[in-house]
Amino acid sequence: MPQTSSGPVLQLLASGLQRWVRNQCDSVEELNLALQGSAIELLRGRLRGVSLEARRVSFEQLPLMRAELQSGELKTLFRPGQPNQPVQLKDPFAIEGEVVLNGNDLNKALACDRWRWLADLLAEQLMGLTPLRSLVIDNDRLVLTADVITGKDPVQRSFRLCADQGTIRLNHCDAEGQFFLPMDPSIRILEARLQGGQLMIKGHATVHP
Repeated sequence: MPQTSSGPVLQLLASGLQRWVRNQCDSVEELNLALQGSAIELLRGRLRGVSLEARRVSFEQLPLMRAELQSGELKTLFRPGQPNQPVQLKDPFAIEGEVVLNGNDLNKALACDRWRWLADLLAEQLMGLTPLRSLVIDNDRLVLTADVITGKDPVQRSFRLCADQGTIRLNHCDAEGQFFLPMDPSIRILEARLQGGQLMIKGHATVHP
């Protein structure tokens, strides 16, 4: 990741944008941000883009191992007299890039209140059972385990996934049937794959500041 553009004005802007990004997240362990543009462009109210790389991020209680994002052009309002928010983003802007989730972290997230609805939806739609006991990424397969009310041994099923129609499609490995994950309309998934115990997703989105 290249260093943030030099110059006091752009350094002030980079600091303000880093603060804004951190405020959108529950927590961020490591964050690197670089600007594309010049001080003159900034003073005219625009910036060509921002590159961001973050590690160990929690966003809406969803843990991301890594995120690499690139924004489109930003329309900005530079306010040097307000050090706590030296820049204000004026309009929605586009971002694209890749995020990586660890299978163990994803399993824990699905057990929390924020994402329990998704865990139950997966179990109900893919297995006809609730609640979901666990999710494991096994090479290129997603393995779901759900409990049976009668107390019998839990049911386990394997699935493969891919990007389709702007979201993620899950397919049964050993049976017919598929399920499309519900997706925010401002997000479009372009690629999704399982590898080495991780879920890797590429896509683009519109951010409303």
